[in-house]
Amino acid sequence: MAMGRPREFSCEKALDQALQVFWRKGYEGASMADLTEAMGITKPSLYAAFGNKEELFRKALDRYADGPGGYYREALNKPTAREVVTHVLYQAAEALTHPDNPGCLAVQGALSCGDAAETIKQELMARRAKSETELRERFERALAENDLPAGADAADLARYITALLQGMAVQAAGGATHAQLRGIAEMTLRNWPPA
Repeated sequence: MAMGRPREFSCEKALDQALQVFWRKGYEGASMADLTEAMGITKPSLYAAFGNKEELFRKALDRYADGPGGYYREALNKPTAREVVTHVLYQAAEALTHPDNPGCLAVQGALSCGDAAETIKQELMARRAKSETELRERFERALAENDLPAGADAADLARYITALLQGMAVQAAGGATHAQLRGIAEMTLRNWPPA
């Protein structure tokens, strides 16, 4: 049985390059020519290794969540609700203003999706909703552990922090500095409900 030629490129490196293109140009703004050039591969190689553009974008989103956006998962594992919020807000301020990072892929991608990319818009909405649900569940655990006051509403707190994170991403895209985003985080923590 004849075997095809082995890949002459690293899928991991190519995916990192695709992530950078999507991150900087958004889903719709990233052309196949942009992607193949950055990845150093041909269109047939891209299709063979990653599927179509939509599948490649989903893989890039996963890569983002495991890499530059990994601070969110780390935050959920912190021992107290306050530490969760402190970690996620401070790390977001850092990541969103880091010179190598063009912002938040999930928020930026959603802002630039038109009707032609409805499935991608839905994917981004579902991922943001999942993140909010995970945060709500973490705050529900904090309530059960008496780490939040009895009157606190886990869903409202999760929605609040999610809105703050999305707002910080939009602010960063508009040129907000690390110090300005950190100020938002500090104001939030000053008003965080005590245990």
